[in-house]
Amino acid sequence: MKLDGGLGHLTYCLNIHPAQTWDEVKAALSGPVRAVKDQVSPDAPFDVGLRLSAEATDSLQNQAARDELADIFRENDFRALSMNGFPYGPFHGQTVKAEVYQPDWRTRERVDYTNALSAIMVELAQPGETVSLSTVPGTFKPLGAGAEAAMAANMIECVAECVRLKQETDTTVAIAIEPEPYCFLETIAETVDYFRDHLFSDGAVAQLAELGGLSKGEAAAALPAHLGLCYDVCHAAVEYEDPAGSIADLRGAGIPVHKIQLSAALRVAEVTPDAREALKAFDEPTYLHQVISRSASGLRYLPDLPEALARGTDADGEEWRIHFHVPIFVEEIERLGTTQGFLREILRLHKEDPISDHLEVETYTWDVLPPDLTALSMEDAVARELNWVMGQLG
Repeated sequence: MKLDGGLGHLTYCLNIHPAQTWDEVKAALSGPVRAVKDQVSPDAPFDVGLRLSAEATDSLQNQAARDELADIFRENDFRALSMNGFPYGPFHGQTVKAEVYQPDWRTRERVDYTNALSAIMVELAQPGETVSLSTVPGTFKPLGAGAEAAMAANMIECVAECVRLKQETDTTVAIAIEPEPYCFLETIAETVDYFRDHLFSDGAVAQLAELGGLSKGEAAAALPAHLGLCYDVCHAAVEYEDPAGSIADLRGAGIPVHKIQLSAALRVAEVTPDAREALKAFDEPTYLHQVISRSASGLRYLPDLPEALARGTDADGEEWRIHFHVPIFVEEIERLGTTQGFLREILRLHKEDPISDHLEVETYTWDVLPPDLTALSMEDAVARELNWVMGQLG
């Protein structure tokens, strides 16, 4: 949906739907996505945040399937806004954990997958428009050392393909790297350094100029147009980032935010036996739930919730922030809290001085949330989330 006051476009990410195959994607678009549109944008175009697995993307290499996708968009008054190019393989119904980052930016598969998604998006979008494509923050934290330059070179190769598509279609694909806890890029400070030293460096400019047949000046201008950040609010909150300071740091470094993912995490203001007991309901086997604790001695990073809970009474008195996406309209959960306050502050900053043209709600955990948080149907819950955002920006 196009928001009033120049505040950009609002959608939600289709990674909440268990759509691994092309047939499942079609069913999601024609079913729950259409149902959400009917609630929140019945008389105006509805922006869609697509998610296509590698399997679905392979099916869409057939032009007849691409035409069918375009027909679904046209018939339902959908508008292509963004693509979640982060999860390559299955994302629901089986253990994902750290495998969600694979294949990562060290691999040819990640390059080919990203380029295929870009080609699909430019066919759906109108000439002159910009579409965003969020992606893995390099790789999982333990795997990034020594691969910094290789990952950057692969990302620049995808930027060169975006430049080619722009020349061919007049549609801009903006690749948006998504920092995440316990990943190669997890903090804004790490991200700023990596862009300075690798992605926006003289070497990156030279590589793009050579691949795209551009002058160095043209390549330097093309880099931020086609490469920037997906600022996931849940992730930033788990990292204890400062909302205003982190956005100021990105602006100061010339790193555009091509997409904001509007999300909230679990927060425990003070760990107690009662809070640890309540957290057991969120200890589920599908997704990785990184935990960062804060105490007088500083921050402690744990790769998943079971490791955090195993600390037992040693953790009592700490603050915990947990990478578990919870409905953004929920401020408190029984015996636990959320980082909704961080999200409200980001939306306040956006209202004062827009951060990005693309805003995407991303609560993908509906099928693993405790039962007391899933009383609404998925469609009604998503509509409530979108309406909550509009209320914050109104």
